[in-house]
Amino acid sequence: MPKPIGGNNMKRTVLTAVAVLSLLTGQASAADKVKLGLITTLSGPQAVLGIPMRDAAELALDMLGHKIGGLPAEIVYGDDQQKPDLGRQEATKMLEKDKVDIITGMLSSAVLLAVYQEVIKSGTIIVSGNAGPHQVAGEMCSPYFFNVAFQSASEAQAMGLYLTAHHVDNVYAMAPNYAAGHDMIDGFKRGFKGKIVDEVYTALNQADYQVEITQLRAANPSAVFTFFPGSMGIQFIRQYAESGVKDKIPLYTTNTVDSNNLRSLQDAAVGIYDASYWGNNVDIPRSREFVAAFRKKYDYTPPYYAAGTFDAIFLIDSAVRAVGGNLADKKGLIRAMEKADFPSVRGAFTFNTNHFPIEDMYVFHVIKENNNYDLKLDERVVKQQKDLYYTECHMKAD
Repeated sequence: MPKPIGGNNMKRTVLTAVAVLSLLTGQASAADKVKLGLITTLSGPQAVLGIPMRDAAELALDMLGHKIGGLPAEIVYGDDQQKPDLGRQEATKMLEKDKVDIITGMLSSAVLLAVYQEVIKSGTIIVSGNAGPHQVAGEMCSPYFFNVAFQSASEAQAMGLYLTAHHVDNVYAMAPNYAAGHDMIDGFKRGFKGKIVDEVYTALNQADYQVEITQLRAANPSAVFTFFPGSMGIQFIRQYAESGVKDKIPLYTTNTVDSNNLRSLQDAAVGIYDASYWGNNVDIPRSREFVAAFRKKYDYTPPYYAAGTFDAIFLIDSAVRAVGGNLADKKGLIRAMEKADFPSVRGAFTFNTNHFPIEDMYVFHVIKENNNYDLKLDERVVKQQKDLYYTECHMKAD
């Protein structure tokens, strides 16, 4: 007589099937690898800023054993040449062809604004290592966007507060005519309580500033505030020093002198003050570790652009690890990033409600000692600064 179907054999079969299904499901939840897309400026006049960002990303990957969150990792690089249209093309390619999991880099505010909507609408997370225009800190904020560096107005606001505290009563302000330039001047005016003698916007990537220097000389302000990053800063500072105005009217800046371009500027930059969220001689253990490793690998001192990108990679690593490599779990990745459980060059790190840092702001000044040029820490101007736009952010969960 045949045995009835079922009984213990059936139970064992069902249990085995459930176990196999559970195993397969668990395997499917974790990705095989992590692919990051890093968009920055790698050619043209502003490559002097983008190349340190790429170098920092490669250093971070080395230190992580070429893994992100424990998974094998690859970085796809996109050169925007600081042109919004090219940045948009690179972002589209990364999303549609390269199938990147997360986009980072983002040197230029103009490029970030050009790619922002497409990337966010695709459900892809952006972790900016530099650019932080006010729009994405305020009314255009998104759960899918994080900035580990600064909001564009924050450092300039700190310099405005610094000059007010040091009793400077009138300032001539200058910046290039694009998103970050306007944010910088706006931030400075919010911090500075004296008179703005004039507010001048120059062409992006302008090389000759003789006309502007002649005009500010005639205005005879107590001080000049500028934001001229990368090659623009090198050209302006050289011409400012050569004109002789630097000896009469002190120059205060943000994102204009850094440890990288001091190699070119040398004596022309001595005595200039610059505000920033980080400097290579800030006495924080993680910062010292980063600077030493960067110098050993590349034989130059990292600027703050590199520091922001270095932090971005480690933030991403912490989030991927927290979700067990399940890159499809976007909400889990976002929650993990909001905790900011990663070793930052700034020590303890906290995100505000708009996914921008709450952080200290410093003022440095350029010195020459034993034929070496460096940015020496002058003072910490603001402790745990919140940016100017977070109250305009009404984050909507997906």
